[in-house]
Amino acid sequence: MSDPIAAGGAGEGTRAVRAGLPEPVKYEPTLPGPVFAAHFHLPGEPTGPYTYGRDENPTWTHLERAVGELEAPGLDGVETLVFASGMAAISSVLFSQLRAGDTAVLPNDGYQALPLVRTQLEAYGIEVRTAPTGGDAQLTVLDGAKLLWIESPSNPGLDVCDIRRLVEAAHARGALVAVDNTLATPLGQRPLELGADFSVASGTKQLTGHGDVLLGYVTGRSGEPMTAVRRWRKIVGAIPGPMEAWLAHRSIATLQMRVDRQSATALAVAQALRARPEVTGLRYPGLADDPSHQVASRQMRRFGCVVSFTLPTRARAERFLEELRLVDDATSFGGVRSTAERRGRWGGDAVPEGFIRLSVGAEDPEDLVTDVLRALEESAQ
Repeated sequence: MSDPIAAGGAGEGTRAVRAGLPEPVKYEPTLPGPVFAAHFHLPGEPTGPYTYGRDENPTWTHLERAVGELEAPGLDGVETLVFASGMAAISSVLFSQLRAGDTAVLPNDGYQALPLVRTQLEAYGIEVRTAPTGGDAQLTVLDGAKLLWIESPSNPGLDVCDIRRLVEAAHARGALVAVDNTLATPLGQRPLELGADFSVASGTKQLTGHGDVLLGYVTGRSGEPMTAVRRWRKIVGAIPGPMEAWLAHRSIATLQMRVDRQSATALAVAQALRARPEVTGLRYPGLADDPSHQVASRQMRRFGCVVSFTLPTRARAERFLEELRLVDDATSFGGVRSTAERRGRWGGDAVPEGFIRLSVGAEDPEDLVTDVLRALEESAQ
């Protein structure tokens, strides 16, 4: 009998619940506990899968299989590697694939750490070109590139690009393509199915969803590029702890329930904000009138948990955050508890002073909408 999980035929909830589980063994737990080991028994020739704790760990293996089953269900020749953080995963792709004299194309409206990455790449003699995510603008700077880095939806502006179109253009020019899939999650979109070479994400965010794990991963087609990523992980040692890997695997079981709830509530919050006169620049790809909705609808199955908008002034935004009762003033996103922040406080994003990034959690939609609208009213006083 064929395995519907491995074949990609199971429903997404079923796949999330059962992803990466080992074959059942009588009297053993369905999800084995974390394996804490720096070394393993290794008599004779080292031909087995586990030799040293920086190279492999059984707890990673289960998690990597789980992520791979979500990112690329039914696709052969795909592997996943887990890392200590999302930035470790991002760095592994960029620095394993690029050499002095190469050219990389990055978004200029992506994750806040990308400008730091650009500085380091340029210090190594790598040319970096940038363009916005929206309007597929990265197409204009692709010629001669070795690697195209896509972030869609972008963080924090929530622009979306046509991933398949950019992948086809990049491949036609001989470039590899990596897609940051953090905000979408594998249940929102599958970059490898859209043709990308790598799907990269911070598992710190919605994948694990509880704000208690730092983790990253790279899923890619087997071959020299992924071999180079694995080699980079070994050299740098950017590996997750077994406990973090186990917590991440445990948390993935509820991913579909969390994503569905958070996406639906995010849409409700966005619709409520649309009626507020003090709110400008409202973005959520799930809104029918969002500038990215048409493209997002073609490549995304769910539109994510993040809503962004701008209030008139920095002071108004700060008062709004202070008045919220069900939303924590915190950075990051994707957790079961809603968070929001005035993104400009970090200084690294090209956003207005009153720009708010709101990450919708798993609270009752009516309660969260009520809290957001009440905070807007009270912050106007």
